Amino acid sequence: MRDDPLWATITGDHRFDDRMPDASEAAVHRKLFQLKDFQRRAREISPADLGVADRLNYDIYTRLLNDDIQGLEFRAYRFPVSKAFGVHTFLPDLPVLTSFNATQDYENYIARLNGIKLYLDQVIETMRAGLDDGQIPPRVTLEGVDEAIASQIVSESAESVFFHPFNAFPPTVPERVQAGLLEAAKKAVETSVVPAYESLRAFIRDEYLPQSRDSIAAHDLPNGQAYYEFCIRHFTSLSLTAEEIHEIGQNEVRRIRAEMETVIAETGFEGDFNDFVEFLRTDPRFYAETPEALLRETGYLMKRIDGELPRLFRTLPRLPYGIRTVPEFAAPAATTAYYMPGAGDGTIAGFYYVNTYDLKSRPLYEMEALSLHEAVPGHHLQIALQQELDLPNFRRFSGYTSFVEGWALYAERLGLEMGFYTDPYSNFGRLSYEMWRACRLVVDTGMHALGWTRQQAIDFMLANTSSTELNIINEVDRYIGWPGQALAYKIGELKIRELRARAENRLAETFDVRQFHDVILTNGAVPLDVLERMVDEWVDEQSRK
Repeated sequence: MRDDPLWATITGDHRFDDRMPDASEAAVHRKLFQLKDFQRRAREISPADLGVADRLNYDIYTRLLNDDIQGLEFRAYRFPVSKAFGVHTFLPDLPVLTSFNATQDYENYIARLNGIKLYLDQVIETMRAGLDDGQIPPRVTLEGVDEAIASQIVSESAESVFFHPFNAFPPTVPERVQAGLLEAAKKAVETSVVPAYESLRAFIRDEYLPQSRDSIAAHDLPNGQAYYEFCIRHFTSLSLTAEEIHEIGQNEVRRIRAEMETVIAETGFEGDFNDFVEFLRTDPRFYAETPEALLRETGYLMKRIDGELPRLFRTLPRLPYGIRTVPEFAAPAATTAYYMPGAGDGTIAGFYYVNTYDLKSRPLYEMEALSLHEAVPGHHLQIALQQELDLPNFRRFSGYTSFVEGWALYAERLGLEMGFYTDPYSNFGRLSYEMWRACRLVVDTGMHALGWTRQQAIDFMLANTSSTELNIINEVDRYIGWPGQALAYKIGELKIRELRARAENRLAETFDVRQFHDVILTNGAVPLDVLERMVDEWVDEQSRK
């Protein structure tokens, strides 16, 4: 928490709310030394001497620790900025990730604003070190970054998103101190935030972008093959090769394509697959006319889903969730939607962010699958529940991407059991989203290990999904900038579905889906092999009853 005070704030630990992280190369070296010392100390512990619960804690902790060490050794932190994500778009979320209830909260926040200049200077230092060592980003991942950074360079402090918390004070902040807080906040924006973004923009424009590379593969980085193999292990939590994952993806694409053809036939549409996809991409009936209409449709849908949850779940989180629009400065390069977890202390709700930019790229027939994934029973249900479990903090607030994203993709399919996807176009949207994740296995491994071009990946996605070209381009560029992450979804979902099918087969009429979901969710985001062991032990126990 001390090393990453922003993460501490998000998890509900407020001891370091007045600080920014140290993003310097020296800090990374200190962190790596510390983690290796933790690793040495962990090896002195005999797991056989621990109880069952602590053996699991030990297993998960040491695996997370090893991944952290390898990630730092591969210096993945030297790519902190891209069109899809980065420090430049994360920092403007500080106002919504921070609780403002007392004068001290505002003073801490101002101190943090004053630290942004040094922090982004350190980020620039790490990117410059990457250039010196051949860790050069693909040029395509930087397109649009300049505009996103420029949106934070304002002439008046009051225009900055960082200033929003000062537009209104709660009654708990005395009037006598408000003027001083306003003045200090304006000064912090003027002397720290804006200059920091100006420096970052100049560096990106004058140094980083001109030296960026035309190639896209992680394989082309220094020690790139080993790095991508690490990314596969890190994001899937399994020992799979790029070739194996590529083949799994191709098989899933063929299976899902056959199901999509069946749904097209159900609609009575006359024409082939490509004609149907073009129809979906262009017919006005499938698109909201205004951002407000899209949000109303989404909000109504989410309340309908909420009402069905008890049928499939015994344990639900206490923390609620809300809906927000993706901020304007991030929307053009952002995905269709995403989830922002709530605070670990329960003071801030989780939020489902919906992208209302370019409404012709946000089809309504995808909203059921998208909402089931990002909110409930997907990310919000799983992550909020994990934060409320009686587990060590490293398990409450971290975990495995293959579990988190695999669960959310599995949650999309649960819509069938909850009475959704009754409209064939919506069901096609579900299949298109599943196809999208299957295609990720093909294009991520294709681009980073098997010699695929960016255009090959875009064409493959266009040929096999109904997603609009803008969404596909943004997604492909995200895979280029984040090697291996896109593999987690389908690999995780396939494992959860495999475990459920095994449990249903062995337990037959005694299988209880609500109990099964408790087994999956009430230990947090564990590695997939650990999850398999847990489910098998539960099935054995149920079989003996």
